[in-house]
Amino acid sequence: MSKKDNKNNTNHSSRALMWKLLRKHISPSQLIGFSLASLVGLTIVILAVQFHQDVRPLFNDEDSFLRKDYLIITREVSTASTVLMANNEFSEDDIVDIEAQPWCRQVGKFSSNDYSLEATISVSGRGMRTMMFFESLPDEFLDISDRQWKFDPNNPKIPVIISRDYLTLYNFGFAPSQGLPQASEMAVSKAVDLQFTLRGNGQAQTFEGTLVGFSSRLNTIVVPEDFMKWSNEQFGSGIGRNPSRLIVEVNSPGDERIGNYFADHGYQVAGDKMQQSKAQGFLNIIVSIVIIVGVIISILAFFILMLSIYLLLQKNTKKLQDLLVLGYSPDQVSRTYINMVIYINCAVLVVSVILMLLMRAYYMPMLKAMDVHGGSIILALIVAVVIMALISLGNILAIKRKVKALWIQSS
Repeated sequence: MSKKDNKNNTNHSSRALMWKLLRKHISPSQLIGFSLASLVGLTIVILAVQFHQDVRPLFNDEDSFLRKDYLIITREVSTASTVLMANNEFSEDDIVDIEAQPWCRQVGKFSSNDYSLEATISVSGRGMRTMMFFESLPDEFLDISDRQWKFDPNNPKIPVIISRDYLTLYNFGFAPSQGLPQASEMAVSKAVDLQFTLRGNGQAQTFEGTLVGFSSRLNTIVVPEDFMKWSNEQFGSGIGRNPSRLIVEVNSPGDERIGNYFADHGYQVAGDKMQQSKAQGFLNIIVSIVIIVGVIISILAFFILMLSIYLLLQKNTKKLQDLLVLGYSPDQVSRTYINMVIYINCAVLVVSVILMLLMRAYYMPMLKAMDVHGGSIILALIVAVVIMALISLGNILAIKRKVKALWIQSS
């Protein structure tokens, strides 16, 4: 047998001897209590982190942790303002003040037609005529991209974007009541023929229209800005007007300062955007509270283990001192407890990750039913490893410090 094998056998025998001497005072109930507390705390933390990763797409349209959100605002219309014919437009000072707010990224102005507009809508030879309106806004605020989104006065054809809500109203309101078939977005874009007649300044002209898309963000009928400027010059009064509606891009959904600012200035937000922003803010608060609770439980578990180890070391003080007197180094003596802590923490880490994955498998079908496919589990795994590594490091340092103190006393 080689010297290396003899040395390994000696080391193994020494470790086995120390384990037999030191394990007598180990309390299984204390270790089980620490393991359960640590398991609960770590599982809560990584499950909260993973759940937040998975549900972000419910509030996110973009790949940022704090998504951009768009709020369409108007001035509040009251009975007094109606009677007094009050001006509900936004001045340049109003816009500058909004842009100066810390939660605002940029502000877009809605422009509207300054002439009479009549639309003819035909489907399979059947048509209807109605008075209509156009609005335009900067392209960066649109949620669709299309090559046809431009206007050429030499080849006039008006591209139009309408709200997706209009198609929903047709499919689930108007069509069933009239015995008409429901239609998809693609079918409507291809089947609907649009014509727009513009009247103003003593002239009238009819243009062909093209439906290029549907918007979930804008509840209006949108045309390109260059067409709006051209048509207002040709058919409008030529008198520039301040916008009566603004679209505001905010960078902190759920910020209570947004709602307070709008309330103080008498601004109203279209739709339920403020509720959605508050929902995301509420989600962040709940997840933060859950993570804090999990961290507190993990910290308590850490101290439970430290208390158990200190009690164990105290009970084994005489044996530890005897081992140190016999020539065992503090590192050799402390290694028994360190190995025990590492094994326990590794087991807790593995079990907590398994529990997190099982719970995630439970709620993911509900998210997928809402067309949300979840996020990566990498962040949750990193958090789990970092937490257990910190706890293990604290345990190891405390054990070494205690054993070294005993070694100094026995010297």
